[in-house]
Amino acid sequence: MAANSYYHGGYSSNPPTYEQANPHFDPIPTPGHPDFHTHPYEPTAADPQLHHSQQSLGSDQAYAAGGRLNEEPYSENIPLKSNQYANGSPPPNWMHQPTHYSPTPEDIEPPVAPTARRNRNRKKGFFKKKIPWVTYTFTLVQIIVFIVELVKNAQFTGSPIETKPSFNVMIGPSPYVQIYMGSRYTPCMKNVPGIQNANETVLFPCPNATASVAECTLSEACGFSGVPNPHPHGSLDDKPEPNQWFRFIIPMFIHTGFVHIGFNLIVQMTMGVDMERMIGWWRYFVVYVASGIWGFVLGGNYAGQGEASCGCSGALFGILALFILDLLYTWKDRPSPWVEMIIMILGIAVSFVLGLLPGLDNFAHIGGFIMGLALGLCLLRSPNALRERIGLARNPYVAMSGGAGTPTPDDNQKVNTGPSLVDFLKGRRTRTGAGASNNKLNPVNFFRGRKPLWWAWWLVRAGALVAVLVGFILLIVDFYKYPKSNCSWCYRLSCLPVNGWCEEGQLTTTKTS
Repeated sequence: MAANSYYHGGYSSNPPTYEQANPHFDPIPTPGHPDFHTHPYEPTAADPQLHHSQQSLGSDQAYAAGGRLNEEPYSENIPLKSNQYANGSPPPNWMHQPTHYSPTPEDIEPPVAPTARRNRNRKKGFFKKKIPWVTYTFTLVQIIVFIVELVKNAQFTGSPIETKPSFNVMIGPSPYVQIYMGSRYTPCMKNVPGIQNANETVLFPCPNATASVAECTLSEACGFSGVPNPHPHGSLDDKPEPNQWFRFIIPMFIHTGFVHIGFNLIVQMTMGVDMERMIGWWRYFVVYVASGIWGFVLGGNYAGQGEASCGCSGALFGILALFILDLLYTWKDRPSPWVEMIIMILGIAVSFVLGLLPGLDNFAHIGGFIMGLALGLCLLRSPNALRERIGLARNPYVAMSGGAGTPTPDDNQKVNTGPSLVDFLKGRRTRTGAGASNNKLNPVNFFRGRKPLWWAWWLVRAGALVAVLVGFILLIVDFYKYPKSNCSWCYRLSCLPVNGWCEEGQLTTTKTS
């Protein structure tokens, strides 16, 4: 009654009901709710505060209170008197702090029918989350290629798994079938000392070999329409030379056995799936493919020239590098960052140690990890601490992509997300805050008003990109220009000099007169 007396100052007691003040009102009584017909107070010019609030809510929602309509008229949204703090001190400052947060993708979803929402909520498992198409596609291709390897090995040797002349500990096809299928094998890619300049005819193990005897020409061993065969008393400058350059790419989809593909796919279907969902398909695709190729190029320069290398381990090490960067970027937001870092370091150390075993190319792991770090600096969003210092919001990766459904900050929040690079390239019109005009983006607007720390960070990103591109070009040039690596100790990064393990990477050929 206190609030009623305040608004109806003309009535000292027992104010008239709404029916008395409005004779044309037709109440609809509800059992148990005698005051259900009570109508909210009608604003007048004497009450501008309430009149303004109703106008801002709109005609249909003028009397909404907390999302409820047609309830007790004075239970909520009662305007305060001008002397509201006359009898006491004002509330503390924390009560005046804004409580409006940036909308999340779930908050800005378009309205759907109740039936459709219930059907969507029933989705489980495969359809519950965003589908990582790149990871699933690569996994499917790798499984199909491995099945073809087993079939080819069965056609050549009579068994899908190599048992002669030795047993494949990875439980898979022979290395000669892997070379025939496209593994990285240096003699199929360029002129190699001891082959092109040999004084005798050089023969290689055949894909159907079941004994330690080399009886096939280089063209037969390499497959894929063959390569120029070396001739006795030749030279390293002989032209044309073998040039199956695609052996830097195809090996990502070839594996040495069930053990090899099993471990790789476990990592790919767990860490790879999570990373693709977090950064988006195109970033994941670029890092995955570039890391795999860079690892095989590095191994082509420094690994044994007789070593056949394959597998997606280099690409997965690039994805692992992204997890390390993401941990460092969100260090303060993680509940146990040191525990996560120790686990990652131990995992990387164990993987590099295993890469020293015979038959494994540790250079593919090292090269993939280096490329993953460099591309992570270029493609991942900036660290959270740095984004706060340069005045950018902690947006998800989709905000950088400019994709549909990207959360848009409220104009009154004045959150500076800045125009994205996609907006800059496509010349989109955008709004970045209160009062921003819809001007078409151009290079001047994109770089205008950036803080020095923003420029410094983008210089780091550009430097990382230039470094890996220059490194890739130098490695390709060295691979084709120099017949043999000039690094005498690099082989120790991929093998342990015990029990003749490092000699296993040497060429296995037969010279005949």
